[in-house]
Amino acid sequence: MTRKERPLTVHHLNQLLFVCSLVLLVAVAAVRISSRSGLPTLLAYLGIGVAMGQDGIGDVQFDNAELTQVIGYAALVVILAEGGLSTKWKEIRPALPAATSLALVGVAVSVAVTATAAHFLIGFDWRQALIIGAVVSSTDAAAVFSVLRKLPLPARVTGVLEAESGFNDAPVVILVVAFSTAGPVEHWYVLLGEIALELAIGAAIGLAVGWIGSFGLRHVALPASGLYPIAVMAIAVVAYAAGALAHGSGFLAVYLASMMLGNARLPHWPATRGFAEGLGWIAQIGMFVLLGLLVTPHEMGDDIWPALVIGLVLTVVARPLSVVLSLLPFRIPWQEQTLMSWAGLRGAVPIILATIPMVSGIEESRRIFNIVFVLVVVYTLIQGPTLPWLARKLRLGESEGPADLGIESAPLERLRGHLLSVNIPPGSRMHGVEVAELRLPAGAAVTLVVREEKSFVPLPTTVLRRGDELLVVTTDPVRDAAERRLRAVGQGGKLADWLGPAPTGDGTGHRHGTR
Repeated sequence: MTRKERPLTVHHLNQLLFVCSLVLLVAVAAVRISSRSGLPTLLAYLGIGVAMGQDGIGDVQFDNAELTQVIGYAALVVILAEGGLSTKWKEIRPALPAATSLALVGVAVSVAVTATAAHFLIGFDWRQALIIGAVVSSTDAAAVFSVLRKLPLPARVTGVLEAESGFNDAPVVILVVAFSTAGPVEHWYVLLGEIALELAIGAAIGLAVGWIGSFGLRHVALPASGLYPIAVMAIAVVAYAAGALAHGSGFLAVYLASMMLGNARLPHWPATRGFAEGLGWIAQIGMFVLLGLLVTPHEMGDDIWPALVIGLVLTVVARPLSVVLSLLPFRIPWQEQTLMSWAGLRGAVPIILATIPMVSGIEESRRIFNIVFVLVVVYTLIQGPTLPWLARKLRLGESEGPADLGIESAPLERLRGHLLSVNIPPGSRMHGVEVAELRLPAGAAVTLVVREEKSFVPLPTTVLRRGDELLVVTTDPVRDAAERRLRAVGQGGKLADWLGPAPTGDGTGHRHGTR
């Protein structure tokens, strides 16, 4: 017999909205505290969930692992989409081979070493040990993005770590599901073949959806600017769903599709980026709070010591070994390899993956979940705040070069033109350049300058300054050429293109997507 569920009334809805709004406000306030301490925000959100749970002040009874897994998957799709949209192609392109090696070879090495430690040191059987090894081998995209983007690290290091965190979810999910199924894994080469096939399908679908979506949004003028962010996120989710329904890796598909969309010259990009970032925050908050609710702290006493042992092996042995072996062909300096070893941050992804054996009914699955939870919390507390210190000791901080321009494009469909909103940041070399020295192509003109909250129509001799916002009107045929010229001046000053192509940050002289 199952008890009859009470229908959701308006009164219950009001209570739910009140509690959820308070949780969101507390979570937003926690971001400020965590940003000052250097801790990833996931710890604050997990703490909120634990405080609301049955051992906390909220006394909320929640033990639905299947619902947590479903909501966690949905949140991870949004987080990967936001991460892909904010990933710069010019930074990640040179890092793709190394990141791919880390996401494949590195995961295999990490699973093998961690599973061996769980079997011989803790006493798990091989199936349970392999599940633990696979679960904790995935670095968390949200944790990596939130920590690394605050550090002035070399572009190669940031690119490798961000791409790895976006790529390695796919093979790890496949491994955890395979190890958690009822039957044994008969042949390792069959499993490798399945992983390769799912990744190939996911990559193909992600790239196809990303290209079609970016092409459509660039050539179809929507009637309202607020529709562009909705369309971009919908395309990203379509990539995930199509990849998963085709028995491919939906997580890889959504990341690649989002990365293509993020590096295309889409209209109203700043608004789209802000919308995606807001959804990403909501996804993180909801996911972490729910995971905190699922935890029962009074049951974790016996699992603390195993979690510390497995985490120590993972952090000190498995992760460094996986980095060294994966990056052997790439001749990356030892300083960068050391930082990459320490920057393998875990977060919500391993905790979500730990619900898979619980749903599958694997023996000791609750203990596995507790161990993973403790491991993530303890070692995030250690690794997150120490990353800036380690980067300074390894002398990997780099000074910032000329800042790129912030350009937003709004299509003027009926006028067959575009309105470019150009923000001149503090580090731009457009500072001190006269309007006439921009040498914009025929069909493009600076029509308005906003300076210190005052606007005026510029003369050809008007000198541009840092902090100015320019409104540039272009006809449709010269829109790309005008943006290229503006970016060239922003990077190389008034003499850009006189002495060769202006630098773009990667030494190629080629233009990259609008950011």
